[in-house]
Amino acid sequence: MLLIYYHLTDWRIATVGSALGALIGWMAAHNQSAGIPAENTIVIGFAWVAAFLLGASSANLRRVRLINTLSAMGVMAHELRTPLATVNIMGDVLRSLVRHDVPEAQRKQIEDLSTRLQNLVRSMNRQIDTQISNAQLLRLPHEQSPVMAAELVLEVVSNYPYRSNRERDCVQVHIRQDFCFVAPRQLFAQVLTNLVKNALHALASASTAPVAGDLRLEVGVHRGKGRIAVSDNGVGISHEQQAQIFEPFFSTQKGSGNGLGLTFCKNVVEAAQGTISVHAEPHVGSVFMIDLPLNQDPNIRPDHPRT
Repeated sequence: MLLIYYHLTDWRIATVGSALGALIGWMAAHNQSAGIPAENTIVIGFAWVAAFLLGASSANLRRVRLINTLSAMGVMAHELRTPLATVNIMGDVLRSLVRHDVPEAQRKQIEDLSTRLQNLVRSMNRQIDTQISNAQLLRLPHEQSPVMAAELVLEVVSNYPYRSNRERDCVQVHIRQDFCFVAPRQLFAQVLTNLVKNALHALASASTAPVAGDLRLEVGVHRGKGRIAVSDNGVGISHEQQAQIFEPFFSTQKGSGNGLGLTFCKNVVEAAQGTISVHAEPHVGSVFMIDLPLNQDPNIRPDHPRT
């Protein structure tokens, strides 16, 4: 029973459960004035030690495998930058060539093609940044600095590589009350980028075309903590999946996504002493809420609310 218990659950939970069960069993035996035979104590003790070692080694093995997988992903993502840089240079060369001895109609077509090519390169570089950030899942840097929530949200929304103008126009930002928090700014920007990317994917999977306000980012203060909420009117998330979406390698996007984006978000938010939660309904939409402790530094003043 102990071996199965440690194999099926986390070793920390199994240890607490085993200790609690042993205490209850001892109290029951003591109340009945009946002792536990010595041979039973030896067998149970040996089984517990073996189960403890099994659970600890299994957890360590899973961690090592996860680190190796993430490291390989980071290396592969980094290596992709070289061919992308070459493609970007080719786009510049193509644009330069069409300025000489090319009819106006063809020149416009080639320039449009070059622009699309370079936009694609920028989008791929953003994806590479995401994968490299995911590769730091278990090795997040400790450097933190004060961050203004409204400024960060507006920056992420402005710099996101949208696939179309319609996709960009469906995003709205509402600043109810600005606040300051302490976190790694670059990693937290990646957190918001991941949430926006997931929301846009949920909208793309819906049966209707996105309209203005289908994706909303709100900044405010709720119950003494700063809150950043990312809401969408997409396909939503089933109640069963909501309990698993923050686990490594679990993804609701079948055939795409590696299941690390939300795990990365959770780790970064918790490193900033915050919490991230989700409320979603299938075919209605999802709301991801990030609650963060306010920075009380008197030298940093929030900006005026903007919408």
